[in-house]
Order: sequence, then C-alpha cells, then structure tokens
Amino acid sequence: MSIPLPRLIVLASRILTREGILDSFGHVSARNPERPDRFFLSRARAAGLVDEADILELDLTGAPVTETPHRLFAERVIHAAIYTARPDVQAVCHHHAPQMLPFCNAGIELVPVFHLGATMGPKVPFWDSRDEFGDTNLLVSTPEQGASMAKALGPNWTLLLRRHGVTTAGRSVPELVFRTIYGSRNAEAQLATMQIGTISPLTPGEAALAEEFNLKPIALDRAWEQWQRGVESA
Repeated sequence: MSIPLPRLIVLASRILTREGILDSFGHVSARNPERPDRFFLSRARAAGLVDEADILELDLTGAPVTETPHRLFAERVIHAAIYTARPDVQAVCHHHAPQMLPFCNAGIELVPVFHLGATMGPKVPFWDSRDEFGDTNLLVSTPEQGASMAKALGPNWTLLLRRHGVTTAGRSVPELVFRTIYGSRNAEAQLATMQIGTISPLTPGEAALAEEFNLKPIALDRAWEQWQRGVESA
C-alpha cells in the first residue's frame, strides 16, 4: 500500500477508535523502514484526534529524534522495547479493548474460537508487572518494564497485560489493525461462548492455516479497504 507511514498511523488510530478498540487511551506506532532503529508514534493525544502533524519520530530508547515541545506517551517504551527485541515487527498497538479486559483481569487464556480470531496468533501469553516490579501505577513506563514485557511477548503477536490491557504486533500497519480487531472480536466470542457452554477452540493446525489465509491480501486488503473508507467518509 503506497500510503505514507504517518498517514497509515492516523488511519489505523481512527479505524481502531471507530471499532471500539481505542478511546482516549492507547496508541499505534510503525517502524521506519529506512531506519529500523527508529519508529513513528503520535504525540500524547487521543487516538481518534491524531493527525499527521502529531506524528513524531523516536529512537529505540523512546527519545524523539528531533526536539519537540509536545508531551510524549509515557508508554512509548512499549513500542521501543518490542522493536528492539523483534526485528520482524513493523507496527505495534497498545490498547485497553473492553472485550479483552476480562481475560486480562481473570488470567484466563485466550484461544482462537473462530477462523478470523486465529490472527491474534496461536498463543496469547500474559505479562504481570507485579512479578518483577511489585506495586506500580500499572503503566509500562521504564526501559526495564518495557524489556520485561517484550520478553513475555516473545515470538507471539498478542500479549495480555494483567489488570491493564493488551499489546499487539504486526508485520505491517494493516496487518496490525487486522490482528487487533479480530483478536478483540475473538475475545468477545470466547467470553459469550463460555457463558452458554463449553468452548471448542481451533486445533493448532486449523489456527495456523486460518491465520495464514486471513493475512493474505485476498482477505486483509478487503477488510482494510472497508475500514479506510469508513473513517474517510465519517
């Protein structure tokens, strides 16, 4: 997709707001493909209000490349730590989707329960800040916390932060948006199923095949086009 990265971040932020994933809190970033040691992230602003002028370039310590008068997200270290640990990751979202918070609170494992939900990844691990850092304000705001969280994510694509929220990674901004939206919808479907019966999750083979297919252009581009049209016409 030949859309400049700052514009892609704006679109992703507004799409995820429109889909009920982001609200006044949460953020989307993208790695600079020409400088893998840098990434783009908005200044501290609600995702639904982010514009291209708000997008800043940061290094892998989370420091702005160019001096700025704007306030920065305290949790920019989430993005910096994942880009440092995972060269394959090109986009990151941190959010507090209400569909996923019950699993963050209860510590119940998220599993793919329908084919599109497989795009959250075959394994969704947990990270608990208490284990290493004791009582905190729950924000991931220090390099040490960011590195610990990135280690918990490991090779996976979605991570649940106990009593906090979710971090999702992707190999592109559209893929990130797809994983984020359908991970949340999977959580909603899993919770609803648990209330009326026993869940029957996808087998590992089914999940791998479904994830592979749904992240191909034939599915991914169709969804992205609709989401983009929706925010542009709003």
